[in-house]
Amino acid sequence: MRRVDRQWWIVGGVVLVLAGLVAAGWTVRDRFLPVEVGTRAPDFTVRDMQGRPVSLGELRGQVVLLNIWATWCGPCREEMPSLQRLHQRLGPRGLRIVAVSVDASPGQVSPGGHEGGDVAAFLRQYGLTFTVWLNPGGEVQELYRTTGVPESFVIDRDGTIVKKVLGGTEWDSDANVELIERLLKG
Repeated sequence: MRRVDRQWWIVGGVVLVLAGLVAAGWTVRDRFLPVEVGTRAPDFTVRDMQGRPVSLGELRGQVVLLNIWATWCGPCREEMPSLQRLHQRLGPRGLRIVAVSVDASPGQVSPGGHEGGDVAAFLRQYGLTFTVWLNPGGEVQELYRTTGVPESFVIDRDGTIVKKVLGGTEWDSDANVELIERLLKG
């Protein structure tokens, strides 16, 4: 009997170790795999330009273009005018553009080693009127597992990512407008 009891303890221990490895594997996998088209957009809470807490979840039920950017980023500066044109064209029909700045606060340095930018001055300089949120700690980049800036995600009304763009793009191109118009109608 004693030998049988010992075998059950060993089997139980092996099962627990395997269960722990499986759980750890899922955690590691989720932490390092990129957020992809067809997956739910991770929710997050950051601050708006007035310092109030805001979250992506508040926009559930709306079509959202989430753009992760910084003032020091050349491709970000290049794509901003097309984001503004898209906002002017489709904002009145329900598109919510949310540009999350990962700039450090002025006088600070970001985790990536970039000096903080004056986001408000940048918005005035470019005449940008869409929604801008602030994430100087870069948690949104980490959550979305971005590889740099800009990186953008088109999110449908159900919160599912339907398009992912690495790098800058012309957001008011025919293809992008057609995609977003389809989402707004659906």
